[in-house]
Amino acid sequence: MGTIHPYETTNGRRYRVAYRKPDRSQGTKRGFRTKKQAELYLATIEVSKSQGDYIDPAAGRVTIDRYGTEWMRGLSHLKPSARRSIDSAWRTWVGPRWGKWPLVSIKHSDVKAWVSDISAERSATTTARAYGVLASILDSAVLDRRIHSNPARGVKLPRKVRARKVYLSHEKVELLAEEAGDFAALVYLLAYTGMRWGEASALRIRDVDLIRRRASIVDNAVAVGGQIVVGSPKTHRVRSVPFPKFVARLLTDQMQDKGPDNLLFGDGERHLALPHSRQGWFAQAVRRVQARDESFPRLTPHELRHTAASLSVAAGANVKAVQRMLGHASAAMTLDIYADLFDDDLDGVADALEAARAKALSGVA
Repeated sequence: MGTIHPYETTNGRRYRVAYRKPDRSQGTKRGFRTKKQAELYLATIEVSKSQGDYIDPAAGRVTIDRYGTEWMRGLSHLKPSARRSIDSAWRTWVGPRWGKWPLVSIKHSDVKAWVSDISAERSATTTARAYGVLASILDSAVLDRRIHSNPARGVKLPRKVRARKVYLSHEKVELLAEEAGDFAALVYLLAYTGMRWGEASALRIRDVDLIRRRASIVDNAVAVGGQIVVGSPKTHRVRSVPFPKFVARLLTDQMQDKGPDNLLFGDGERHLALPHSRQGWFAQAVRRVQARDESFPRLTPHELRHTAASLSVAAGANVKAVQRMLGHASAAMTLDIYADLFDDDLDGVADALEAARAKALSGVA
């Protein structure tokens, strides 16, 4: 048990609590106006010690800058692209705002106001990323028993507005491939398999089986800080993606004079960089198509994944097949992203039930 000691100040008598921490070191708390307040505090300390819930007040006085820096060092398991976005959020938003604040001094209302300030000038994605870094740091502080609870949790974030997805028809894919010139095979592959750019650009000759018409997605090449970094696919899972016969013929041309270890696209040695959003070959091909067809939409190479999903569903693929082809973590994720593509299935269910009922009752008088 601890002890309570009175002492005199210029403002009158005050009380100091002395107690033993779980590690047997001495802990003190002073400034209580009444002995009862001191007794209640001491009782709280003793209960928390007996239940294993004690948190040393000194542990929470470490600053966000110091603790967050240590937290960042523990992110080595993340992919370089993910780590880079977290680094950016830390340097731009979290560090400058919260760096000098002790962990225990942050309040829920402070975080709420900060989120509101960011969302007023930046996108919902940027706001969520900055908030996520701070909240994760504070989550770690809770687990490390530096603070009792995370003051960031429960703050409402601005809702993300999903951009309208662009779906190309077979005819429009044809127009784009024509204008892409030497990159036609790559356009077809993206539009008919749903590969991510980094997955397609990382394909090697050995990854492509022309007989089975399957491509093994084992690597993903991503630009990080101007450098191409090759790692595992986004979900960390190797998958096999089918492609049509006409694409197989085009890929055969890409394989000419290349060995098994060479990259499928480009010169075989260097990974193709994602084309510039305005001046790159893809954007130029889109503009040339638009000059021929005013209804042709603006889109990026990544948005050809939507076309692959759309064309597959229209051809009769079920949600599980689309999930496996696109490399989503679950069928639920695929449905969440492409729910609009499966709307027609609802009509099919109703028609099937009608037919089944009619068949079942056909022999009933």
